[in-house]
Amino acid sequence: MPGNFPATPDDLFALLDELAIVHKTLQHEAVFTVEESGHIKGQLPGGHTKNLFVKDKKDNYFLIVAEGSARIPMNHVHPLIGAQSRVSFANSERLMEFLGVEPGSVTAFAPINDRQNKVRVIIDEPLFEHDLINCHPLTNTMTTTISRADLLRFLAHVGHEPTIIRLSTTETG
Repeated sequence: MPGNFPATPDDLFALLDELAIVHKTLQHEAVFTVEESGHIKGQLPGGHTKNLFVKDKKDNYFLIVAEGSARIPMNHVHPLIGAQSRVSFANSERLMEFLGVEPGSVTAFAPINDRQNKVRVIIDEPLFEHDLINCHPLTNTMTTTISRADLLRFLAHVGHEPTIIRLSTTETG
C-alpha cells in the first residue's frame, strides 16, 4: 500500500505493477458524468463504470460500482447492501476523508485510500458480464482498463472484498 494519502495515480499504477496486474490507461479531458464520457467508450473495450458513494443514517458508507448505463433504484437498495436505512449520497468531505478522491473521480480503485475500512464495496453483478472493466485511476482525466479478476484481486489486496449482487433494474422501452 502506498504511504501517500491520498494515493496518486502513479501510486496506484505502482501497486498494480507490484501485484502483476496488467493495466492500460487512456488519458483524456476531465469527465464528471457518465454522459460526458461517452466518447471514451468507443476507445476502450469492456464495461465502463459509474460509482456511487452513499451512506445510511447510521453513518455506514458504501461504494456502489455499476455499469455506466445501469439504473440503480436508490430508494430500494438499502436492504440489499446491508444498510441500516435508506441511503443518500455522502458529502464531498467524507468522500475525500475515506476514499481520497474528489467528486467526479469516484472509482473502484478508491479503496486504496480507505485504510480504516470505513467503506463497503458493492459491485452490481451485471458489470461483471464484461471481462474488462474501465475505471478512473483516482482522477477523472484518465481511464484505466483491467480484467474483472484483477479488479477483485486489487480490492482484496487493499482489504475490500466486495459484495457482488444485482442492484440495477432493466429499463424497457
